[in-house]
Amino acid sequence: MPQHARLTALSSSPRAPHSPFDLAVPTWPLASTVVDRDRGPLPAGLPAAVLRRTAETLGEPRVPSTGVGESAALDLIAGLLDENGIDLSHPHAAAHLQPPVLQVAVDADALASASNASMDTYDSGPATLAIEQWVVRALAGLAGFGPAADGVLTPGGSISNLLAVLIARDSAAAAAGLDVRRHGVSGMLRPVVFCSELAHFSVQRACAALGLGEQAAVTIPSDDDFRMRLDVLADELARPGRTPIAVVATAGTTDYGSIDPIAAIAELARPYGAWVHADAAYGFGALFSDRLAPLLAELPCADSVTLDLHKIGWQPAATSMLLVADRDRFTALGRSVDYLNPADDIDSGLDGLLGRSLQTTRRPDAVKVATTLTAYGRAGLGRMLDTCHELAHAAAARVVADSNLELLAPVALTTVLFRVAGHGLDATALDAVQGEVRRRLLTSGQVLIGRTKVPARGGRPAAVALKLTLLNPNATATDIEELLDLVVATGHDVLSAGGEGAA
Repeated sequence: MPQHARLTALSSSPRAPHSPFDLAVPTWPLASTVVDRDRGPLPAGLPAAVLRRTAETLGEPRVPSTGVGESAALDLIAGLLDENGIDLSHPHAAAHLQPPVLQVAVDADALASASNASMDTYDSGPATLAIEQWVVRALAGLAGFGPAADGVLTPGGSISNLLAVLIARDSAAAAAGLDVRRHGVSGMLRPVVFCSELAHFSVQRACAALGLGEQAAVTIPSDDDFRMRLDVLADELARPGRTPIAVVATAGTTDYGSIDPIAAIAELARPYGAWVHADAAYGFGALFSDRLAPLLAELPCADSVTLDLHKIGWQPAATSMLLVADRDRFTALGRSVDYLNPADDIDSGLDGLLGRSLQTTRRPDAVKVATTLTAYGRAGLGRMLDTCHELAHAAAARVVADSNLELLAPVALTTVLFRVAGHGLDATALDAVQGEVRRRLLTSGQVLIGRTKVPARGGRPAAVALKLTLLNPNATATDIEELLDLVVATGHDVLSAGGEGAA
């Protein structure tokens, strides 16, 4: 059987029952490009060797004068993904906010690609325009926004955040009587954007890209619960000599899943005319769960929200969205172009979504979202998230019970921060051990976990942490026990060798 045919059979069979709830213990139909079920989530070997053998299989890096044919080309690439690619469906894949994806979303994404529709004008894809608008309205309603809300799909959370800061910049400039789009930001009095020290780095990137400079992103320290400190924000907002453009609240920090107090932030920001943006790229999916949805009860207090369904949502990347509470805020992005959407065509209803985005050609990513929402509903996606949330608590409990490990933060959503305990080691040596443990696990191919740095708290210095990001709803508590057993065993090897290779 050709390699690509075997991959299709693997990812599509056995097919799920008509409803996932027909199974006593649901096994969610997740896609994978890996046929070898005996291998781990990563290929074994040092990175340079894995990359080299992949490149060598492809051959000389040039466009061939003649092709090998469709079947042979698919076999070649499928084989590379099988042997040297990542398997996010493996229960020991737990490094990043990068979940395995639902098979139905992959199938729907193929439909979207086959249509080759674009979202800029009506005649570039009428059905997909209606599908995106349906998805936007559905998720805006889930967020608690009213009928004036609108939104747009983007190529990722970083771009959604960029778009939010752009809208905030334009809004602040207009309030000062400036046309920043025509004349730039030089007329603005030292524009600044406030965010938590734990906010995603895309906030700084957005400030740089929009001509504000990265220093325009003023970071506010977090409290012991990893949430933005309101007292410091209040003081910073009150400082004279600058223009507060926006305050970015994080609803689900990457490492901790912590959620800033959005309502209180909005109350502080509004008197200064600052836009309130909630970066819920990670946390938005909590709204699918009855258990976790109350964590995001304050989301409607924001002017805009970023969400990533390629995190909690199990969609192929990239599937991000920016929601705004008031659709008129998109006005500054509007464009009428003679060859695309002249004014008389717009008046005739032939306009598309060009005025929602910085992109012109934009693929119909809403197709996979609409298919997934229709297939599983809020209840199905909520059950998937609840499973992952329970796995995170089970992992944390195991860490607490094991003297070889140390828990570094409480569980909020689906991440677990911990480290290998190194009794008697100083902070620098202990940090080095964590890095070496992770590298050995990754190059073994058996376990894929993340790492980060926990800020200093309560007299304890900042510390390198190992991180589990548990987004596989088919993983079990036994799988996580086995994963942590491998972490402990590897930690023992590193410590027994005196931390050799950890420096």
